[in-house]
Amino acid sequence: MRRRLRAGVALVAGLVVSLTAPSVAAQSRQATEQYVPGLRQPVELLVDQWGVPHIYAQNTDDLFLAQGFNAARDRLFQIDLWRRRGLGELSAVFGSAYVEQDRATRMFLYRGDMDREWSSYGPGAKQAATRFTDGINAYVRWLAANPESMPPEFQQLEYAPALWRPEDVVRIRSHGISKNVFSEVLRSLLVCAGGIKAAGSLWQLEPAWTVALPKGLDPCAVPVDVLRTYDLATRGVVVQNGTLRQAPADPAGTEGSNAWAISPGRSTTGRPILASDPHRSLTAPSLRYLAHLSAPGLDVIGAGEPALPGISIGHNGTVAFGLTIFGTDQEDLYVYQLDPDDPGRYRYGDGWERFRTTTEQVPVAGGAPVEVELPFTRHGPVLKIDRQRNLAYALRTTWLEPGTSPYFGSLTYMGARDFTQFAAAMSTWGGPPENQVYADKSGNIGWVPGGLTPKRTGYDGLLPVPGDGRYEWDGFYDGARLPRSYNPRRGLVTSANEFDLPANHPVQVGYEWDPPYRKQRIDEVLASSPRSSVANSIRLQADKVSKPAQRIVRVLAGLTSTDPDTARALELLRSYDGAAEADSPAAALFESWFSRQLVPAFRRAVLPPAVADFIPVTDARLLVDALENPERWFGSGGKAARDDLLATTLAAAYREVAGRLGADPRVWKWGALQYTEFAGPVGANVGPFPRGGSAYTVDASTYDSATYRQSSGASFKMVLDVGQWDNSRAVNAPGQSGDPRSPHYRDLAERWRSGEYFPLLYSRAQVDRYAAIRITLRPGGPAR
Repeated sequence: MRRRLRAGVALVAGLVVSLTAPSVAAQSRQATEQYVPGLRQPVELLVDQWGVPHIYAQNTDDLFLAQGFNAARDRLFQIDLWRRRGLGELSAVFGSAYVEQDRATRMFLYRGDMDREWSSYGPGAKQAATRFTDGINAYVRWLAANPESMPPEFQQLEYAPALWRPEDVVRIRSHGISKNVFSEVLRSLLVCAGGIKAAGSLWQLEPAWTVALPKGLDPCAVPVDVLRTYDLATRGVVVQNGTLRQAPADPAGTEGSNAWAISPGRSTTGRPILASDPHRSLTAPSLRYLAHLSAPGLDVIGAGEPALPGISIGHNGTVAFGLTIFGTDQEDLYVYQLDPDDPGRYRYGDGWERFRTTTEQVPVAGGAPVEVELPFTRHGPVLKIDRQRNLAYALRTTWLEPGTSPYFGSLTYMGARDFTQFAAAMSTWGGPPENQVYADKSGNIGWVPGGLTPKRTGYDGLLPVPGDGRYEWDGFYDGARLPRSYNPRRGLVTSANEFDLPANHPVQVGYEWDPPYRKQRIDEVLASSPRSSVANSIRLQADKVSKPAQRIVRVLAGLTSTDPDTARALELLRSYDGAAEADSPAAALFESWFSRQLVPAFRRAVLPPAVADFIPVTDARLLVDALENPERWFGSGGKAARDDLLATTLAAAYREVAGRLGADPRVWKWGALQYTEFAGPVGANVGPFPRGGSAYTVDASTYDSATYRQSSGASFKMVLDVGQWDNSRAVNAPGQSGDPRSPHYRDLAERWRSGEYFPLLYSRAQVDRYAAIRITLRPGGPAR
């Protein structure tokens, strides 16, 4: 048996048979068996030539075990690091430098009743997580007996992967997308410096709303560093050149998504088309993983989180689903007065309440364990205690409630057979808050949002509030009360994180939404043709037209200048169509001007000087409105002030781009500045590639304005031909595998860069035809 295991080890450990990847034709002749403890019956694992695993089991228990085994086979270092970071166990292998982050992360673990937690996701959830982690552990134990097959990251960093418990899957919450608390703090800084009216300079609120100062709140008592613990807890970690580092912060919440569904009457196929491209940080491997899970009663394919069982974006042969983030405010920052005679107590009501403190031991590699204290108020984890001000600060967040483990709830909806069942599943969805775009093979399309939504009474959640009992949540809204749409008359459902609540809807979920520009462009393109094809949706996912760029360029129409650099800039931009293509000279100038000159200058012009530099992002809606309506923003003589701002910043941008790309603007290219590089473990980066797009284009590319490196975008994209599933297309960059030795580590990067996709195969006949690797997982083997 050991010889058979060793013969197949390269395939099982990551399809690595030599330093040179075998051809697809050679791979297709390779087949192996693997004995896996815990299986009840054999499972077939077919990996197609694009690296997508198709798992065929005879029961769902074996299916989820095999999914976990395969996730470890392809993504072990990624999911092991995710687990260690999420549980606060980095110090155990990386040393004392990570004790502070481990402590912070432990503050945000789910610590409630586990029976309530499991039951929140419906029957079978605990069993799915149990079998999934059994599969991971089976592979980890196999590696312990076959250390020569250990992924290279563990070898280089000199530690071994850990075993998992089922609760590890759901107790980790700090990877969810929920960022309102950052804007609460930023808004406090604005109000402290410029009064309550300054709060309107941070973000355009929807529906239209005027921020009110909560009674009892001193906005100047909220310190700049109040979110340090929160930031440490929610920040990812990456390995760069063999060294573990914190991932870059994203306080602006720049990760978004696009999704749309097209009705049969508007498609060239006579069937629905569903497209989805979630925007996440760009890493190697991708943050999402494509898989096909098939067993009696379940046959689902698509993308999921590699560390979770199930599929969150895809289809089950009847129903298709894709997601974007929904603008629910799920966080509140509380400010507490401390008892001057006993700082272990805080004011609540007419008396004092003691902090609840948990003490834990943090293991430290190469040293003794460190004891840490984790203080909590009745509302949640304590982020900071300020002895000088005699104040404490804590966070209340829905994602510490039962049933809010990010994306785990997809286990419920991925088996839905119609819109009613799908909407019912979404009514219990916890987090992150999502728009789900829906289509089915009967020809129906729809939209269903979901997310645990607090009931706030007497305050709006846009500023911190005193924690003395005056500002509480009165439970949560019934998810079934959220709006939904089914077969809308226009034959389209589109979503791009914009404000999408119907007018006067009784459930006010929040006021902070992404600008509508991507949504507007999607609607514009889809409405321009009476019928759309799968190929049309693929092209739309690659669309780089910026709606705010088009509006800003129109403002320039009447601007003149005697300054030669300003005049040259105006000449180049006046004919700019707003398409941020990688080879566009005008895009190179516009984006550099917008992000490095215009936005900072606008902030300095309209924000209090004391806080202008603290604001990490400017809402483009406010900037565009100020440029189009200068008197409203710049006061008397606003047009002249605006024109001076435009001319001055244009000249600076022109000189800067010329310094980088040369004196001749005809040879400038936006892709010569902006680039994509997928950051991989132990230095195995993929790229760099020239990049087009911007934060406001459908093909979204949020970039660091200091370096022009893309920070987030859609590494995974999918377009489904609903009902003729084998015609569906997808891409997942840079590749499916997380093992740098694998041919599937970077093989999809060029497709992604050039806008090409591969077939997302579903039928067994087509999967068999394109299978490159065949692995039979059999019950048995040593239970090590």
